[in-house]
Amino acid sequence: MAIGVFDSGVGGLTVHRELTRRFPTRDFIYLADQANAPYGGRGGEEIVDLTRAGCERLFQAGASVVVLACNTASAIALRRLQQTWLPSVRERLGRPVNVLGIIVPTIEAATGLPWSFEAERPQEGEKVAAIDITGVFSTAATAMSRVYEIEIDKRREDLAVFSEPCPGLAGLIELGAPAEELKTVVQDHVDALRRRIGRHPDKAILGCTHYEIVAPLFAAALPPETTLIHQPTAVADALERYFARHSDYVLGEGGRRDFLTTGAPGAQSGLVAQFWGAPLTFQPA
Repeated sequence: MAIGVFDSGVGGLTVHRELTRRFPTRDFIYLADQANAPYGGRGGEEIVDLTRAGCERLFQAGASVVVLACNTASAIALRRLQQTWLPSVRERLGRPVNVLGIIVPTIEAATGLPWSFEAERPQEGEKVAAIDITGVFSTAATAMSRVYEIEIDKRREDLAVFSEPCPGLAGLIELGAPAEELKTVVQDHVDALRRRIGRHPDKAILGCTHYEIVAPLFAAALPPETTLIHQPTAVADALERYFARHSDYVLGEGGRRDFLTTGAPGAQSGLVAQFWGAPLTFQPA
């Protein structure tokens, strides 16, 4: 059995690369739904349907655990799939399978607290000593879900969260847009968030895995004192803890790496090749 990694496009490769570093002997199958990318501007039911189809394809290919390396799918579809779809899949396949997201590990990294922790509400009139600001750069769908604002507030009342939707940025990265064009778009969104907050955030979450491909552009646009929270590392840490708790998953040890796409198979863009460190070719899903 393999570890599946799913995204609407190439952004999930940022998580995939870190996972393969952490689990070098494990078998991996990556699926990019490039025929329907990006997900950020789609409706909720459509995102659920597309995510379910992608997970089904990965289970058919032999995945035991599927990591949704997509913030939009994790925010909109994950809970529905876990609660209403996965039980029937386990029964049909007769083996343990699961779908995991990337938002929970990211929030744990942002708050420094486990997901199970919930803060006590302050008494009336009691003031919070200090407020740090966390900025979230994300797709429009993730921003509209308010998942980062809601879940971080449950755990840390001393953290204020502001989301900056970046419509179109994931699409530009997917298409391999020139660096100067991407630099301008990233700078515009960093400036927009700064104007809305009144200052730069203390921490910044790149709440779309596509954005990790251009993380150096975000780092350059933000001041040095703003800490970037990197989702790939947080997800790898969480998956390591997950497998330590679930010994019932028998995972392949051949180091297999399959890359599938619902879109046009073939070589990916120069931007992806530069990020990946070598040319990368997808096969038809």
